[in-house]
Amino acid sequence: MLNELHTTFKMVNEAKDSRCVLLSSTGKVFSAGHNLKELTKDIPETHHGLVFSTCTSLMKLLLDCPVPIVAKVDGIAAAAGCQLVAMCDIVVASSTSMFSTPGVNLGLFCSTPGVAIARSIPMKLASYMLYTGLPISAEEALKAGLVSRVVKADQLETETQKVIESIRQKSLPVIRLGKQFLQRQIKMDNIMEAYKEGESVMMNNLQLHDTQEGLQSFSEKRKPQFQDK
Repeated sequence: MLNELHTTFKMVNEAKDSRCVLLSSTGKVFSAGHNLKELTKDIPETHHGLVFSTCTSLMKLLLDCPVPIVAKVDGIAAAAGCQLVAMCDIVVASSTSMFSTPGVNLGLFCSTPGVAIARSIPMKLASYMLYTGLPISAEEALKAGLVSRVVKADQLETETQKVIESIRQKSLPVIRLGKQFLQRQIKMDNIMEAYKEGESVMMNNLQLHDTQEGLQSFSEKRKPQFQDK
């Protein structure tokens, strides 16, 4: 599965016309993380290393993805599955979904999942999840910032498609420009440096054909006709 996701995201990241990525699943589990049977002493240590390095390689592709990544979560997201959720830009979850890092229960601390989770939610809650292995509900995840929206299970598909369609209707170069700077500026220590660079980005944004079309449509009180220019 890691290899398949790696191949898919590599294609997405290199494609000029990709607009958005949707990650979803079927069944009661969104993602249970790594197959623990692959990590026993009966399996060569070289394979253990391959499992973790492949996962880290995938995380790098997620970080480099130039378009929004949306997760539709209906069920359990555990360990590296919770890590995957934390790496997405927008997460729409059903109210019955659960999020956990239960590795510590089996003697394997969720160290790499903790990298993404501790960067997505307050440290006190991340510590609770990582040290106890206890799950948090979708509502708790929403309050903490791990997920974007929580809806009833029968509304999940509709709400997710609403998000996807909203993104698809926007100008592709604007979305890409916006995500690139958003990812860059949150890593800046000096907020005034971020503001100054933001000024420059917005000046460049104004040079786009679609931006001028959008501003013109506002003046003319009509919907913009973006051409992805």
